[in-house]
Amino acid sequence: MEQSYCFIVSEDALLVTSQNDKLGIPCQADLKRIEIALHEPLRIGRLYDIDCIAARPRTEELLLELPLGFALIKLRQLFGLIDDESYHFALRAAHILGWRKNNRFCGRCGSEMANVTKEVAVQCSGCGHIVYPRISPAIIVAVTRGNEILLARSSRFPLGRFSVIAGFLEPGETLEECVRREVKEEVGIEVDRIRYFGNQPWPFPDSQMIGFTAKYAGGKITIDNHEIVAANWFRTDNLPDIPPKDSIARRLIDDFVQGNTSNTTTNFGGI
Repeated sequence: MEQSYCFIVSEDALLVTSQNDKLGIPCQADLKRIEIALHEPLRIGRLYDIDCIAARPRTEELLLELPLGFALIKLRQLFGLIDDESYHFALRAAHILGWRKNNRFCGRCGSEMANVTKEVAVQCSGCGHIVYPRISPAIIVAVTRGNEILLARSSRFPLGRFSVIAGFLEPGETLEECVRREVKEEVGIEVDRIRYFGNQPWPFPDSQMIGFTAKYAGGKITIDNHEIVAANWFRTDNLPDIPPKDSIARRLIDDFVQGNTSNTTTNFGGI
């Protein structure tokens, strides 16, 4: 256990070690040096053949004044600062800990939930009901029209930020039906030639983003000025501020750029 990697999440940030401008994941021996006790640590797998633990600190205040050699960095800002495998486990830890925090009591009878030892699950101490981590599937789609891509601005985005269309899957709906519905609801147009692109875990708080590409099939852009406050067609030479590279949204946009030009500079949006 002394050598287990400890993914310590506080709100939306991860505790990391910092030595010679290189960030890493602390082990339990590191935590003892700074006297941080863990609240309900959970095993979440093995990284580089070493056990990984996810936990929240028992006392959040201890993270406010960290000694030299440690830092608390927001998960979205960690991309590219630690290796990809560690970043993947950091997202996994945040997802599982968020789920555990929201499932302290049974939704069926109200009794306290306890961790299951052999899998990532909790079981009710009263009725025996078992709950596994929630994963909310959502589509995200790059809609193109010739050499243009449809980008929209959500009211939740940073100022000036545009991205591709996304939305949650509804009960009884196929992924392709969800693509058509979300695009129609958010920007008022029809699409066809829907193709799978890729997917990405997105624990903010518990999504799995399933990426698609699609072609414009008709209609005029119409927005509701509530969830979507702006939308337009953009060429590779006039892209607005777009999402950072840790997101599948950016991968979809970069794929469009690469397919339409070999010498275009995009506006790299901040995290």
